[in-house]
Amino acid sequence: MEQERITLDIPADHENNIFGELDAHLKKIERALHVEVVLRDGSVRVSGGKEQVKEAERVFGELLNLSERGNTITEQNVDYVLALAQENSSVSLADIDKELVGFTIQGKPIKPKTLGQKKYVDAIREKTMVFGVGPAGTGKTYLAMAMAIQAFKQDDVGKIILTRPAIEAGENLGFLPGDLQSKIDPYLRPLYDALYQIMGADSFIKNSEKGLIEVAPLAYMRGRTLDNAFIILDEAQNTTPAQMKMFLTRIGFGSKIVITGDLSQKDLPYAAVSGLEQALKVLQDVEEIGVSYLTNKDVVRHPLVQKIVHAYEKYEAREKYRESRKDRRGNKRNKTGSDRGGQ
Repeated sequence: MEQERITLDIPADHENNIFGELDAHLKKIERALHVEVVLRDGSVRVSGGKEQVKEAERVFGELLNLSERGNTITEQNVDYVLALAQENSSVSLADIDKELVGFTIQGKPIKPKTLGQKKYVDAIREKTMVFGVGPAGTGKTYLAMAMAIQAFKQDDVGKIILTRPAIEAGENLGFLPGDLQSKIDPYLRPLYDALYQIMGADSFIKNSEKGLIEVAPLAYMRGRTLDNAFIILDEAQNTTPAQMKMFLTRIGFGSKIVITGDLSQKDLPYAAVSGLEQALKVLQDVEEIGVSYLTNKDVVRHPLVQKIVHAYEKYEAREKYRESRKDRRGNKRNKTGSDRGGQ
């Protein structure tokens, strides 16, 4: 293998951010790309195979650009930039970082962190209705919530409505203590948490009391027409086809709808059809409706979440393959038996 060595100029005030605590990011880059990185005399020397060194140069360039834009480099950033470099993708993380959705109550910017997330945000801006489908940790609900709050602050909509199906995931609502609202609140807690982080508890309570922000179970949507509102249906994989149709037909003039869900985490009874799954098939050719599919590459939680999601995807793919082979063998035996019976 042809060897190469290059020297990169990394400004001293960005070194700690890019290299990570105890050089954790640096070591990850070395392991992933099979290169050797040496810090000497204020410069970074990278040596290894020609292609690997080229990938490392791109990775450090992307991370420097991100750092210069004021970002704190995370392990997720490093993983994503490595994936882009190894795939020889033309996508630049700095271009994605330019997209600003809003700010948290602490003033922290809310931005898409992957190409999948950027396409999702763009779809929400451009379409009347958007389906965000993907595994846990991909920011489906959080980004939709941030977009809703921005639209509300800019008076693009007069109301925010957040809803979830109150499905019983192996637990029985009737045995939970308290009144109906107390029983339902645990199902809606993730929505409250995101609202508090982006909008602040005081602002949420004030607007909620005025009826401008509503967090309610899906059953409460029946019989309503929702005009001039930003409506988010979360955990949509747990809707029945009838519930989904009911919800989709609530949209009124001046409204925008975002529907999020993870088809791999259905809590419906065994063999029951998911309203989300059916809607994606029924509405695939409707021009005003956008669909964003997020993958394990778009996971922005703890890096372990990405590995867990990927492991489950591989396992489920193997199980589906085994089941299909069993079905084929069973059909073949049945066909052979019927042929013999007819002789």
